[in-house]
Amino acid sequence: MHLHKYEKIWLVFGLASLALFLLIIGFAAFWKGTHPQSHIETIDPQNVEAHESFKPENLGLQEVADGKYIVNIVASAFNYDIGNDENDKPVKTIRVPKGSTVLFQVTTKDVVHGFQVAGTNVNMMVEPGHISRLETVMKNAGEFTVVCNEYCGVGHHQMFATVEVYDE
Repeated sequence: MHLHKYEKIWLVFGLASLALFLLIIGFAAFWKGTHPQSHIETIDPQNVEAHESFKPENLGLQEVADGKYIVNIVASAFNYDIGNDENDKPVKTIRVPKGSTVLFQVTTKDVVHGFQVAGTNVNMMVEPGHISRLETVMKNAGEFTVVCNEYCGVGHHQMFATVEVYDE
């Protein structure tokens, strides 16, 4: 079988590109330790309150050390449950100081949801039966909207919260 000169060039270019992409992925995965988020910890989606982190009194923001916070959130039908304030009203804003390290722990009771803090690197898919975790440093002050970026039903557009990062 005879290949035309241009076919050989494009074949070599295609194979070289594939090899380069595989080298880059291999470098990122094995040398740099970049891996997709794994679902190490599972949870009963019908009884998320049984898990210590998602009991009603543990939802929302908790300071675990100086400058380190954990935010526990339960996503469900068009709502992020971040807990209640002292007047038993639902909390919709998470306030953290600039430069703090925040671990977001999110689970869901019903369907697949998204959890994205717009303007930051926080972006997770939240699946029933799994706990999604992402730790980040809140470097910039401001108000950031938390949105569900996975279509979850007719009220999907009403599913939001706010992360407020303030200067100390």
